[in-house]
Amino acid sequence: MYRYALKRLLDFIVALLALVLFSPLIAITYVLLKFANGGKAFFFQERPGYKEKPFYIIKFKTMRDDRDAQGSLLPDVDRTTKIGKRIRSLSIDELPQLVNVLKGDMSLVGPRPLLFKYIPLYSVEQRKRHLVKPGITGLAQVSGRNSISWTKKFELDTFYADQLSFRLDLKILWLTVIKVVKREGINQTAERPMQPFNGAN
Repeated sequence: MYRYALKRLLDFIVALLALVLFSPLIAITYVLLKFANGGKAFFFQERPGYKEKPFYIIKFKTMRDDRDAQGSLLPDVDRTTKIGKRIRSLSIDELPQLVNVLKGDMSLVGPRPLLFKYIPLYSVEQRKRHLVKPGITGLAQVSGRNSISWTKKFELDTFYADQLSFRLDLKILWLTVIKVVKREGINQTAERPMQPFNGAN
């Protein structure tokens, strides 16, 4: 019952209330990033969602689009603005994803939406992470996101897909709040970017 009906209802209600609650912070962040990024405050990227259906994730844009003489993007550390670093350290860049939750593309809790290029690298078991909607936070994110391997992350993702429940969601949301307050491993930094998944790590 929770998996197929109540979860979506609670996602919608909580996301709507959160958008209202955080609207002043979202508005201030929008204005700051418009100036810092030359008019661009949001970052949109196509990601695989439930059953690998594509959708566009929305995040605050914390990096400029600076390129070298050959037209290639500069390293993340060189493109991340000072305000962008601060926004990422506080996980504020994730707030626009509440719109994705309202639209039904995402859930508050679920495996993080990664990139389409990783799908061919997944094992059959790892691909089960797409049997639930992706989330703003997830079991892997509250279990040592920055310090665990991709293999462990996917184990946690598939465990969540199998064991999804109201109790588990509450636990993950509570742990997320604690980690955001303590600023423990919620966001990667430009200096220590997440290593790409290569099918083995």
